[in-house]
Amino acid sequence: MCLHEGWLAGARRVLSPHFDCRPDDENPSLLVVHNISLPPGEFGGPWIDALFTGTLDPHAHPFFADIAHLRVSAHCLIRRDGEIVQYVPFTKRAWHAGVSCYHGRERCNDFSIGIELEGTDIQPYTDAQYQQLATITRALIELYPAIADNMTGHSDIAPGRKTDPGSAFDWVRFRALVSATSKKEMP
Repeated sequence: MCLHEGWLAGARRVLSPHFDCRPDDENPSLLVVHNISLPPGEFGGPWIDALFTGTLDPHAHPFFADIAHLRVSAHCLIRRDGEIVQYVPFTKRAWHAGVSCYHGRERCNDFSIGIELEGTDIQPYTDAQYQQLATITRALIELYPAIADNMTGHSDIAPGRKTDPGSAFDWVRFRALVSATSKKEMP
């Protein structure tokens, strides 16, 4: 998978206004895996794009009234069918982690990339999602090698506040796919 100026080739672009520059143009060194479904437990539809672009209609669903005002984004979303949607270039700071800390360092948005998986904490993720996440991760590691040793869940950087990607996410499978992808790409 190719990256050009922080954008994935072949991903559907939906530009979010919810981003800014990283401090001192810092390179990302952490990958944070999230999950999202809007309304909760429902998949498909335009609602995630609307949330990340600040256009979520608070009257479209009762749950939306409490979140429509949020200014949040992620770098990418991987839908259940494997479609990749990119909202923010990897070179910029997406607003995905909130109050967070990784290995003693606060403000994870400053140095991380956030990838959302369309899903819930308890429902298994799809094969297509694992494949796409591994492929994106390998492309990111080529540009930002520190990510290889720094991949975690939202729940790990915001314990007690966040639970995603949840018990349904198979870290062993994901890391094996990243390693397998890496070996295939080597001459």
